[in-house]
Amino acid sequence: MTATGPRITAVDTYDIRFPTSRQLDGSDAMNPDPDYSAAYVVLRADAPDGHQGHGFTFTIGRGNDVQVAAIEALRPHLIGRSADELCADPGTLGRDLTGDSQLRWLGPEKGVMHMAIGAVVNAAWDLAAKRAGLPLWKFLADAEPEWLVSQIDFRYITDVLSPQDALALLRKGRAGSAERETLLRANGYPGYTTSPGWLGYSDEKLTRLAKEAVADGFTQIKLKVGADLADDIRRMRAARAAVGPGIRIAIDANQRWNVGEAIDWTRALTEFDPYWIEEPTSPDDVLGHAEIRRAVTPVKVATGEHVQNRIVFKQLLQAGSIDVLQIDAARVGGVNENLAILLLAAKFGVPVCPHAGGVGLCELVQHLSMFDYVALSGTTENRVIEYVDHLHEHFTEPVVMRAGHYTAPDAPGFSATMHPESIAEFTYPGGTFWAADLAADALAAGAVARTAVTPVTAAEEAAV
Repeated sequence: MTATGPRITAVDTYDIRFPTSRQLDGSDAMNPDPDYSAAYVVLRADAPDGHQGHGFTFTIGRGNDVQVAAIEALRPHLIGRSADELCADPGTLGRDLTGDSQLRWLGPEKGVMHMAIGAVVNAAWDLAAKRAGLPLWKFLADAEPEWLVSQIDFRYITDVLSPQDALALLRKGRAGSAERETLLRANGYPGYTTSPGWLGYSDEKLTRLAKEAVADGFTQIKLKVGADLADDIRRMRAARAAVGPGIRIAIDANQRWNVGEAIDWTRALTEFDPYWIEEPTSPDDVLGHAEIRRAVTPVKVATGEHVQNRIVFKQLLQAGSIDVLQIDAARVGGVNENLAILLLAAKFGVPVCPHAGGVGLCELVQHLSMFDYVALSGTTENRVIEYVDHLHEHFTEPVVMRAGHYTAPDAPGFSATMHPESIAEFTYPGGTFWAADLAADALAAGAVARTAVTPVTAAEEAAV
């Protein structure tokens, strides 16, 4: 403890990559070979409690080094900052980071810099919740509505959601919150699984995993589509046969189509009763989504994992472009901006079904949905959190699923802390896994090169 109170003394960053492309985990029509990765940050303070703030943003491999560099660029805003003030008012940090004019020029409030800001802001919320001794969902649900409103940047959205509107929604959401918290702790929050549906999986693997999902209690699965229509028809037929008529099947094109293609392709799959079509076109095309929605009803339109900020979400809602809003815990500027997006969805009465298909995203986003249920929307009707069954073992507090439901976390913080051993093994390129892997690749390349330049003897030529 210093004379002026604890300060942020270090900002550690890590380029962490997992070789998921080798089993085609995460594969889809737009991203055929993702290596699920985290640009990871740890805020260290000199407080005697020893708590650290952990955060990250999700990428799929190459470019993670660029994302880490963006986080590093925020270091001057962090070193020396009062830990007490940071935890009492994370919103100020968010405004300072998005307000850095020279870095803002690279956005504004979108792209690599905004994702970096989200990682740092989420780390601040992790630290705040840890110091309060509460899981983040509970930390938010117990907060006074006035304080929550103070955390939100309402710039550019007051034409739809004013601070007074937000305060009224949060005050209304507190009614019955204790009862809902009890139900949440008893029953969990409903999830759906994408694990059977990666595009690179065989039909046999799809069928096996779809049946296992139903046996595990999931009432919705999701399939990746968009590369080849005949393949999608065959895979949808297999999935529907595996799960039966009572299980929802969502489909996800990962931005693959033009507007007209999206309409035609979705209509071609309607015989299998898809519940929603996700990311049918560019995430920036507000009016395109509106046109698709009008044309493919009753199939719902969902998007959000690549929506850049609260302003685009506002427009999607204003234009009636979506039936399902999909927040991402790490794409936008952290918890603060996701609070704004949850409030926008509540204002329009649109259900929120978060994206959680990447490393650590399940761990993070469960907190946001649970807060929304307990203290804002007050319902889980037609609301589910995406679940994928990989990489949870690298976190100290991994998600726990029971009967297709997320169990409410009890550990203080944002569930963002990775095991030190995982960081040491999968940091790129110097972690133990990658160092050995890259050395093996170099050795193999050298052997190929030596073979290519070794002259062929007359005897060897005659033998051939």
